[in-house]
Amino acid sequence: MKTLTTLFKNNVREYGMLIALIAVMVFFQVQTKGVLFKPVNITNLVLQNSYVITMALGMLLIIVSGWIDLSVGSVVAVVGALAGVLIVRYDVNWVLVVAISLLLGAAIGAFQGYWVAYLKIPAFIVTLAGFLIFRGLTIALLQGESVGPFPRGFQNISSGFIPDIFNSEGLHITTILIGVILSVLLIWLDLRTRKNQQKYGFEVTPFYFFVVKNIAITGAVMGLCYLMASYKGLPNVLVLLFVLIAAYAFMTSQTVIGRRIYAMGGNVKAAMLSGVNTTRLLFYTFVNMGVLAALAGLIVAARLNSSTPNAGDGMELDVIAACFIGGASPTGGVGKVIGAVVGAFLIGVLNNGMSIMGVGIDWQKVVKGIVLLLAVLFDVYNKNKSA
Repeated sequence: MKTLTTLFKNNVREYGMLIALIAVMVFFQVQTKGVLFKPVNITNLVLQNSYVITMALGMLLIIVSGWIDLSVGSVVAVVGALAGVLIVRYDVNWVLVVAISLLLGAAIGAFQGYWVAYLKIPAFIVTLAGFLIFRGLTIALLQGESVGPFPRGFQNISSGFIPDIFNSEGLHITTILIGVILSVLLIWLDLRTRKNQQKYGFEVTPFYFFVVKNIAITGAVMGLCYLMASYKGLPNVLVLLFVLIAAYAFMTSQTVIGRRIYAMGGNVKAAMLSGVNTTRLLFYTFVNMGVLAALAGLIVAARLNSSTPNAGDGMELDVIAACFIGGASPTGGVGKVIGAVVGAFLIGVLNNGMSIMGVGIDWQKVVKGIVLLLAVLFDVYNKNKSA
């Protein structure tokens, strides 16, 4: 019991937000009379929040570094606008446009990162300027009009589904098989981590907790895959999210670059004295954010099947809120990828559930603001308590 109590105290933000997500989902499942967990709504929930999760991965690294990026919504808009103009007006192959768009995102990230990292201009000011610049360029590119539709191949980035190699009727067997493989992989990775901890003398959780946790994770994965399989299967964008989440979770927890980013956010002077090139590292963190924002811009354009001047409007607020709600600290140095994903889903479930219930957009913003404020208050409370 002591081990479990210590575990919960050391991971109170992550476990707290996960419990909050489950509670909110159960609440809306009851209030919407079962609509929330219907396969078609779960699919829509994933599609609607795919771009928020994508950008939350990059924003997490920015926040962990001790900074902020207010321009991501405008970057989504300008990249989507460029993609629309190239594909629709100039008939450029959409695959080439995807590559050009990601390069544009990297260039935008490099532009802003240079001002922050090398010229030492506060990120708040630089990205606020970027917010205005890229929103203005979006309107100029589109000339105030929406551009579309897109070729089917480009639309499939967001609205397509993986094919069923078994061609079965009813359940999408390929999705069920992927769920089984993913569940086995997660159990194996957790078991390997546990053995490594035991090997080097680290304290591990009781075996029964290990079993219960993996049963819960397997149940969640297989439940999600079953719901998806009973509709159209796994969306292409969800597969992309799985890859991104796994890659960033590995990078932040198992690589030197990840440890250096946390060190830079925790104490930049100490990181510099330890030999970390914090200037270059911060620069590449913004480049990474630019690429992910560009990818999100392509996902949004593909989902809407058009490029619109108001695309990404207010999106930066949901992305930043997802990171803070998921456990990232406003002062930097603290935050996990899974926490950011949980935070993004919490925001998404709130949006989706309140929309189904007919709650107006005005009150939706009020609720999300209160949730964000409480999450940051929770962080400050726990820091003061442990001080």
